[in-house]
Amino acid sequence: MAEDIRNLPADAAGAGAHAPGKDNGMVGAPTARCCAVEGECAQHGERQTHGDWIACDCSDAEATEVLRHADSGVRPDLSRHGYRFAKRAFDIVASGAAIVLLLVPGAVLSAVICAKSPGAGPFYSQVRVGRLRRDGSFRLFRMWKFRSMVPRADEMLAQLKEKNEADGPLFKIKDDPRIIPGVGGFIRRHSIDELPQLLNVFAGQMTLIGPRPALPREVMQYDYRAMRRLSVKPGCGGAWQAGERSDSTFEGMVDADLEYIERSSFGHDLRLILGTLRSMLDGKGAY
Repeated sequence: MAEDIRNLPADAAGAGAHAPGKDNGMVGAPTARCCAVEGECAQHGERQTHGDWIACDCSDAEATEVLRHADSGVRPDLSRHGYRFAKRAFDIVASGAAIVLLLVPGAVLSAVICAKSPGAGPFYSQVRVGRLRRDGSFRLFRMWKFRSMVPRADEMLAQLKEKNEADGPLFKIKDDPRIIPGVGGFIRRHSIDELPQLLNVFAGQMTLIGPRPALPREVMQYDYRAMRRLSVKPGCGGAWQAGERSDSTFEGMVDADLEYIERSSFGHDLRLILGTLRSMLDGKGAY
């Protein structure tokens, strides 16, 4: 689970997708991703700039292949060693304790998911983009969730694009037809489906508080400002989750994450943990 999937085959990022070749105009240094985006979108016949993001219609598998060879143009924030040490120590202790406490409830929920969605396992994983490497290259990892959608939900995404209620690279539908009836909506509304990410936190791929990890196809559409979200380790919750959650805009999410990066401190992290827990309990703005 903790494997760094820098060399992950592209077809593992999305079922049924075909990765582009390695001759798609990529060059070294900060322009690599932009050239790759332009080349990839040219294959699909569309590339449009919308303010702070680039509209590009590509799959996660295709985006994964591009990001594996691209330079983000941004360097990770590896300063403040004392803060990062305390944050990592707290992550290990808190996530480890939570994993132990949630073993039995997690087993019960797994049984319910299997009963409601026969033939599907209780866990679901996706390739996400983590904190950038020192040289600015992209770090990919597999993020875990409790299954809240029917099997092959990713393959149904193309049919639902016109119903997207989010802006920017994000994709959200309030009444998503892919959600498992009876259990999926509840665990998504209260973010219970995110609890297996405590394993990612314990392994060091994520942290308890930080910007939410983006999908590869979303990062393909980032401008430089949004790319700065990747300068720190992604989190299970953060400023966005403690605030408007899914009701926010893409620009609002970027604003909240960059403000968090600027003013991050151990005390601020603790306040955001409490805010995220409140949001999980009331379930407002999540779908």
